Amino acid sequence: MSLLQAILIGLVMGAVFGFTLEKSRVFEPGMIVGQMQFRNFIMLKVFLTAVATGAVVIAALHGFGLVKLGPKATFYAADVIGGLMLGAGIALAGACPGTVLAQVGVGYRDAIFTLLGGLAGAAVFGYAEPALKPLLFASGPGKITFMDLTGLSYPVLALGLAVVLVGVLVALEVWRPWRTDLGRDVDGDLGPTR
Repeated sequence: MSLLQAILIGLVMGAVFGFTLEKSRVFEPGMIVGQMQFRNFIMLKVFLTAVATGAVVIAALHGFGLVKLGPKATFYAADVIGGLMLGAGIALAGACPGTVLAQVGVGYRDAIFTLLGGLAGAAVFGYAEPALKPLLFASGPGKITFMDLTGLSYPVLALGLAVVLVGVLVALEVWRPWRTDLGRDVDGDLGPTR
């Protein structure tokens, strides 16, 4: 795949993701905090849909030889501490690294401070990483994948994951329909007036 093809595919996928993010309203701080408090599950549904779709798309691209899989190494301390810090930041700010850009774009004034705080945190970590390396990157199994553990090919695993996630999504939708989580008047149609 040429660099131009990769850029074009990235732009199309980014546009689809951005459109879906905006239409699902997952970028809104109340939606994010609601998910963290287990009050609404739209964010979980959208992200599980993105994982299932991404798994199938990557399986297809990999199957056609257009992409090469490059798993990252697992480091227990870095993954657990980083995950907890990211989760706490998302719950406190009502934004995550992807949604904060949508929040800035639609005019949430607080979002610019979240964005600047994220950039500052990344810069601080960049300077602190050499000192933190012995603590964060000391233990872990290294690069390990489900392909290594099961002996199955990536396309088989990806399609299996997608099927399982669709089942989870159907169960979530039966339990908590999206219209219930968004509210009756989410589309602006207040219904017949009396």
